[in-house]
Amino acid sequence: YHRARVADGSVRPSMAADVGLDAVGVTLGGGLGRARHPGPGWRRLRWAELARRTGDPVVPDGQLPSYRCFPSATKDGSWPLGTIPPTEGSLDRETWNRLVAVLVRHSPAGPDTRCLAYYSPLTLGATDFDNLHVREGRLGDAGILYDHSEADFSPSNLWAADRSWVLCTDYDLWGTKVAGRPALVGALLNDSGIEAVRLPWAH
Repeated sequence: YHRARVADGSVRPSMAADVGLDAVGVTLGGGLGRARHPGPGWRRLRWAELARRTGDPVVPDGQLPSYRCFPSATKDGSWPLGTIPPTEGSLDRETWNRLVAVLVRHSPAGPDTRCLAYYSPLTLGATDFDNLHVREGRLGDAGILYDHSEADFSPSNLWAADRSWVLCTDYDLWGTKVAGRPALVGALLNDSGIEAVRLPWAH
């Protein structure tokens, strides 16, 4: 897929010194950071649909959502031309906004719930690992965190000040882990706009 996009000129080739990485490597994922809609004619392929097509589980036992999922969908580690794999380390905008809305409904003070946000240094260019910052604000304003000018990622962590819930988006994964009260977990699992799976082994 990636090599075909390089060949048709829709993406720039990746170079390291004088070596064309596209000629000697395999692209395993859809990149890092915020996902963007690929354009007209494309639709979102849900994990459940891909699992039905391939027979692979959405997330294999003992694993987290990552490039290791859906081995039957790839050939020699590369995705087919008609499928763009997700980016790693960030939710897409639609899922971020939907998740914030669910959190608002299941937080003690609704949109006024105090929360804290953290961006991993890896999402900020990996230039400063010594001066870490946590941002504080209202949950109702968390939508603006998606457009942080210094990061091309949703926050790595967001949590309620009362610790009633926490979410973690790992830099190397396709999913965000949410931990909270049973009512919140149930709401996420039953929300048609959020693709949520329970990982029983990850408790």
